[in-house]
Amino acid sequence: MAQYFRVHPDNPQARLCKQAADLINQGGIAAIPTDSCYSLVCHLDDKNAVEKLRRLKGISDKQHLALLCRDLSELGSYAKVNNVQYRLLKAVFPGPYTFILEATKEVPKRVSHPSKKSIGLRVPDHKVVQAILEHTNGALIATTLQLPGMDEPFRDGESVRQALEQDLDLIVCDGNMCSLLPTTVIDWTAADPVVVRVGAGPLTGPLEPVSIEEGEDI
Repeated sequence: MAQYFRVHPDNPQARLCKQAADLINQGGIAAIPTDSCYSLVCHLDDKNAVEKLRRLKGISDKQHLALLCRDLSELGSYAKVNNVQYRLLKAVFPGPYTFILEATKEVPKRVSHPSKKSIGLRVPDHKVVQAILEHTNGALIATTLQLPGMDEPFRDGESVRQALEQDLDLIVCDGNMCSLLPTTVIDWTAADPVVVRVGAGPLTGPLEPVSIEEGEDI
């Protein structure tokens, strides 16, 4: 049965955030609020946790997962980023975007895309997520908490608790309703970035000229 942590949205309790991070570091699967909708997360380096996360979400190893990073300096450990890409990432992060980029050797093959050798990267603009990331040993694997058959993702911790309390190790609730929209996903594994999912992140400013194509969930 999942532990249920209620944290303050603006001043998340350090003790609870550290406990949450410890559970994740030890192989737990958690549901946490983000700057888009709720996400399922686990530790990058825990093979069993990643496999369980995929089963809960109902996805295969051919579907992209995302990494939640604290900042751009951490992101550089997991993705190959040139100067042009870095400038755009710096302009939009932290925020509700996921960029699909070429993965580095630091990313285990089991979590990168099997044929493209790429990974989704996020730097969330959310105080609770950032407070948890302060205590995790590296990045977290994340995917939108929308299960097979659902028309929309989970938006609040109590709904997650009612549906998945027996399947998760931890549910974090900050008392707010998350967005109905998942992140905006931008694939930048080729020369030019392409928006493959329009979501919570607005396509304004430096993203206005980016082309849009239909793509996969993440």
